[in-house]
Amino acid sequence: MGDTISDNSLKDFYIPNYILVPGSEVKDVSHVPACPVIVFINSKSGGQLGGELLVTYQAVLNKNQVFDLGEKAPDKVLHQLYVTLGTLKKNGDTLATEIEKRLRIIVAGGDGTAGWLLGVVCDLKLPQPPPIATVPLGTGNNLPFSFGWGKKNPGTDCQSVEFFLNQVKIAKEMKIDSWHILMRMRAPKEGSCDPIAPLELPHSLHAFHRVSQTDTLNMEGYHTFRGGFWNYFSIGMDAQVSYAFHSERKLHPEKFKNQLVNQSTYLKLGCTQGWFCASLFHPSSRNIAHLTKVRIMKRQGQWEDLKIPRSIRSIVCLNLPSFSGGLNPWGTPHRKKSHDRDLTPPYVDDGVIEIVGFRDAWHGLVLLSPNGHGTRLAQANRIRFEFHKGAADHTFMRIDGEPWKQPLPVDDDTVVVEISNLGQVSMLATPNCRSKSVYDPSSPVGHLDEEEDSAEESMEDWEERRKFGAADTFKFPDEFDIAHLS
Repeated sequence: MGDTISDNSLKDFYIPNYILVPGSEVKDVSHVPACPVIVFINSKSGGQLGGELLVTYQAVLNKNQVFDLGEKAPDKVLHQLYVTLGTLKKNGDTLATEIEKRLRIIVAGGDGTAGWLLGVVCDLKLPQPPPIATVPLGTGNNLPFSFGWGKKNPGTDCQSVEFFLNQVKIAKEMKIDSWHILMRMRAPKEGSCDPIAPLELPHSLHAFHRVSQTDTLNMEGYHTFRGGFWNYFSIGMDAQVSYAFHSERKLHPEKFKNQLVNQSTYLKLGCTQGWFCASLFHPSSRNIAHLTKVRIMKRQGQWEDLKIPRSIRSIVCLNLPSFSGGLNPWGTPHRKKSHDRDLTPPYVDDGVIEIVGFRDAWHGLVLLSPNGHGTRLAQANRIRFEFHKGAADHTFMRIDGEPWKQPLPVDDDTVVVEISNLGQVSMLATPNCRSKSVYDPSSPVGHLDEEEDSAEESMEDWEERRKFGAADTFKFPDEFDIAHLS
């Protein structure tokens, strides 16, 4: 399908070739699409579903507006598209103006794939950043679930795709906070850290070497990595189970072709890794309080220590009300109770992140009850984890579904992980959206400071914090399989 479309019901989503393919002949188009879309699909997500979905989308739309993420990097696609739109607009092309104004992005894959696209859109600093709809093709699907797109893998037939497109057309835009993560550690004695360290860091973390001269960790042998997340960052037992799952899938990909099978394997690994019997399998020396010093910032420039109960084995820094396949660890604080007095509901656009602790999986099961929640530790706009030499030589971390095994200092070194707010990105939400905006008229009043903090970000580390590193600098190793992003 090229510059014509046979089905009138789909013309509202269609983008002509002269806008998509550089050098194409400009043609007069009578119909202005109400909801032009660019579709990115991880064809290796969801077993065979990703590939099937790619074929269907290319059949019902212009195939040049549908991209396989295994073949085309989204930053290159969007950069070229916006260059073309800008050129056409300068030449007086009204359709280009309307498409830029109305454009929406669809991304089909797991939470890791969706996070990749969100990082790219943020990093490109587009003139009118398009809102994003997510198709649930992963195992947990927390991002799609948070905005009403469901948890189950979708149908791949034409009828299912057309239904989804029409949902995208009527979906409302919703801003959500973007969270920047910065990690510094001593480089391994062997091997290079550019672009990805020898240890298996998630592919949402990117090497960055321009460290400020005033930075105390700016010394020979240290490397800095940066990235972003939109759902959660976690440390501890939950990340360990996730790491075991991803390792098993890497070794035996043929066993992970079905979402139900994946979820059942995940549960079994939770048992074998000791998440349900942590006292037997998990030494207290690996509890969070023994591993790291945690500091938070509630007001600009004012760090304070966060006391972590000794029983906590897992910490989750949560931006959205969906974790582990749809559970809400923060819940709704009761403002009349003393321990909840300074806490607010988990809004997705208030510039603060919720920090929740868990003792074990049994503790996590309380989330299944109507008012269940984890141990609410704090809300903050900046968090810093400092790992020094201790009883453990490693821990496990996870960003939006991507886990890794993090070596901890063995000498007098420090591993630092710092999380801070970095702007917002637009999502598309259905009427079933679980996420709540602080600006919603139904939200409680008075939980935000009336006076906004006018203090500017220190120039000390602005260069490394101004981007997530997802666009341009983003490179997969040659042997990397993007199926692992699901």
